[in-house]
Amino acid sequence: MNTKTSPDYSFEAAAHARGFVSVAGVDEVGRGPLCGPVTAAAVILDPAHIPEGLNDSKKLSAKRRAGLVEAIKAHAIWCVAHASVEEIDALNIYHASHLAMVRAVEGLSQQADHALVDGNRVPKDLRISAEPIVKGDGRSVSIAAASILAKEERDALMVSLAQQYPQYGWEQNAGYPTAQHLAALQEFGVTPVHRKSFKPVHNILCQVKI
Repeated sequence: MNTKTSPDYSFEAAAHARGFVSVAGVDEVGRGPLCGPVTAAAVILDPAHIPEGLNDSKKLSAKRRAGLVEAIKAHAIWCVAHASVEEIDALNIYHASHLAMVRAVEGLSQQADHALVDGNRVPKDLRISAEPIVKGDGRSVSIAAASILAKEERDALMVSLAQQYPQYGWEQNAGYPTAQHLAALQEFGVTPVHRKSFKPVHNILCQVKI
C-alpha cells in the first residue's frame, strides 16, 4: 500500500541506479477543456536543487505554483509544448496529449535518456526509454514539476485568449465546461479556438446547421 502523501525522488533514483543519467518527468494538462490546446511539460530536475513543496499542480494554490515555477526554471532543464485545437480535432485528445508530451521531451535543451510519464501509457512516438506512472504527479517530484509548468503555461494562455473572447470566462475556468462556459456557448456560439470534436461544441454546431 502506498502511504506517501507527497512526491519524492525515488523513481528518479531507481532509474539512475539502472544506469540512466538524465531522467525527465513528463505530464500534460488540458485534456478536459472544450477549447484551447493541450499542454505538456518535461522537466529534468537537478537532484542538488529540488524545490521544496513540489506536488500535483491541482493540489497547490496559484500563488504557490507561481513561486515553484520560478524555482523550477532557475535550476532545472525544462520544456513546455502544445498540441493545437486543430491537432486535437484531427487526432483525438488522447493522441494529441501524447503528441504534446513527445514535443516537450524532444524540446529539452539537454536530451533525456529516460522519461517518467504520468498516466498508464507511454506515448508510442517517444524515442527514449520511458515508464508510465499512474498518478505520477503525486508520486514523482519530476512529474510534479512538469505538471506545475504545464498548468501555469496553459492557464496563462487561456487568460490571454479570454481577452479576445471575454464572454466565456476562460480566465477563471481555463476552458473547462463550467455552467458559465456552457451557457456562453449557447448564447454566443463556437469560437475558432473551441474543440469541434468535443460533444458540447459539436452539438451546438449541429444545432446551427439545422
